[in-house]
This record gives sequence, C-alpha cells and structure tokens, in this order.
Amino acid sequence: MNLETNHNSVCLVTGGSSGIGLATALLFAEKGYEIAICGRRESKLLEAKRAIDAVLGGRECFAMVADLGNTEQAVEVAEKTLNRFGRIDLLVNNAAASPLSPFHEISPEVFEATINTNVRSLFYLTQAIWKKMREQGAGVIVNISSLSAVDPFDGLGFYGACKAWMDLMTQALAKEGSELGLRVCSIRPGAVETPMLRRLFPDFPSEQCVQPRAIAEAVWGCVAEPESYPSGEAFTVTDQS
Repeated sequence: MNLETNHNSVCLVTGGSSGIGLATALLFAEKGYEIAICGRRESKLLEAKRAIDAVLGGRECFAMVADLGNTEQAVEVAEKTLNRFGRIDLLVNNAAASPLSPFHEISPEVFEATINTNVRSLFYLTQAIWKKMREQGAGVIVNISSLSAVDPFDGLGFYGACKAWMDLMTQALAKEGSELGLRVCSIRPGAVETPMLRRLFPDFPSEQCVQPRAIAEAVWGCVAEPESYPSGEAFTVTDQS
C-alpha cells in the first residue's frame, strides 16, 4: 500500500487535541489521510476536531474522548478506530503523562498513573493495532519520545525512563516488523512549544523551543521517506527554525 498517495489511509494520533498531536493530525489531514484523534478533555478535543475538519474539506475527523491513564480506554480507542475505518495505516503514539518531580517525591499514585499512560496503555493500544497491521501487511508506527530518554532533565528522570522504554520498544518492533511490511520509528524532540512545556516550565525561553509543526514534519518523514528515516531508529529534533 502506498501510504504517501492513498487518500483512504488512516492516521490515529493519541493526545491529538493540542501541541504535537494536533500539529501532526493537521499535517496528515493536509496529506489526504483520514484522521482519528483522542484526548482527555472534551472541549479541547472538539476544538481540535473543528480545526482538522476544516482541513479535511467535507470529511470528518473521528474524535474520541479517552483518558489513556485507563488501559481499558486505550484498547477502546484502537477498537473504535478500527470499527470506524476498517484499518489503521499510521499510529502516532503521542499521549504522555509528564510529572515533574525529584525521584524521592514521586508518590505511588503518580507512579501508577504515569506508568498506566506511558507504558501500559501504550503497550495495549499498540498491540491491538499491530495485530491489524500484520493482517494488512503494511503500516507505520511513530512513537513520540523525548530527548530526556537519553539526557534526563532535572525532575523528569522518571518521564525520561518511560521514553527510554518506548525507544527500546521501537527497536524491538522494527525488528519484528521488518519481514512483514511494518515500520516503527521514534521522534525525540527537545523543548517544544506546547501546553505541556508551559505547564512544566512556564519561563522557558520561547526562542529555544521547537514548534510542533517541526515534529509533525519529522513524523511525515518517517512515513514518506523511509530511506532517510530507517525503521527502528530514534530521530532527534531540536532545530528551532
């Protein structure tokens, strides 16, 4: 299947209501994809849907309210998208929990909530879609990792450890998928101008931030330029231009 030109290709973006997720959904809508997104807050999700619908030009974005801190809801996102479109050609794992805390202050509740979103739900949702992609004989998964996976920032060591797990899963799945027509990549952004960044670091200099569109374009590269974005690799994006 030609993912670059087939306008029936389906893209699912988790955490698609703002920031990197929304920028990615908008870019793939421009490329002619069917778009599915999920997010926790209905008001933000509907706002994002309206923006994506405007790009889709007559087609509608499939928007699902879901908290990926709940693993059952994560599986439901996969099932609902497959029921709606019959296939998924691109999964962008973007949703994440990012507690800012020194190690000794991480509570059991925060630990469990973070693991549920960043590891358990990621695993179960990806597994459900991976099974379908194996049947299809085609598909791309792009995991939105972080520079903290290799250079943990103060207070984000636990978050970075989750992203390191994500990057290792990228490598493992890429090996499994190499003979099946399936590709898996990671994108490691530095500081990105998103609501999450401003929540954690409200005074971080804007001029040092990457724009969400730059991350979306790297995701597109993983799909459209496999020679430049080999499966199994993690690609750092820190350019502010």
